[in-house]
Amino acid sequence: MTDPIALAVIGGTGLYKLAALEGAHALEGETIYGKPSGPLRIGRIAGKRVAFLARHGEGHSLPPHKINYRANLRRLKDIGATRVLAINAVGGITDHYGPRVIGCPDQIIDYTWGRISTLCEEPGTEVLHVDFTEPYTASLRRDVLAAASLTGIAMVDGGCYGATQGPRLETRAEIARMRRDGCDLVGMTGMPEAGLARELGLDYACLALVANWAAGCGDAGEITLEEVLANVEAATAPLPNLLEAMLR
Repeated sequence: MTDPIALAVIGGTGLYKLAALEGAHALEGETIYGKPSGPLRIGRIAGKRVAFLARHGEGHSLPPHKINYRANLRRLKDIGATRVLAINAVGGITDHYGPRVIGCPDQIIDYTWGRISTLCEEPGTEVLHVDFTEPYTASLRRDVLAAASLTGIAMVDGGCYGATQGPRLETRAEIARMRRDGCDLVGMTGMPEAGLARELGLDYACLALVANWAAGCGDAGEITLEEVLANVEAATAPLPNLLEAMLR
């Protein structure tokens, strides 16, 4: 009998494969919600089975509002995953979330619109009213933070992720509003992913990689793709050690 999937990882901008994944093979498939963003890559880390999915597609072909979030999470659940670690490239708003910082937020505000954000979309489906007081699973967050501490990885514990529509970046006024609302981070893919994970009964946590200062924050000037990708690459470097520590 094949051992279970110990962890599923969803990679965001700049993370289209998981270098630490040993013996990986591609697993194609569809769901009742259609096709996911791409194939699952199944391999092992620290001897445990891990599934990886590139959220935007392996060639970054899907903008945030076109991602089939329901299919992505349903596909992970269908193969037996119960714990999902979402990697998100974000902008930093508050002082402790500067470029290349890694954080594990504990709250989220949804500013997106027009996305299918629930499993209760089709006629005849069960109406779900899930508790979303704490949007990220406490036990999985503890595992992430404990692994960071064990491996000496500097990580910010907590903070509020503001999920915007994209794919354009935000105006200075929009970020100022988000700061007033209590957001520490801004990204484009945190919702509806977190809410759907809760509806599907999946443990879910976010690992936020700060790619740039958000508009009007820090020493932000013009935000370039080169800057974003360089900062994401640097923030991603400790990921293999973190995942290995989590799985051990």
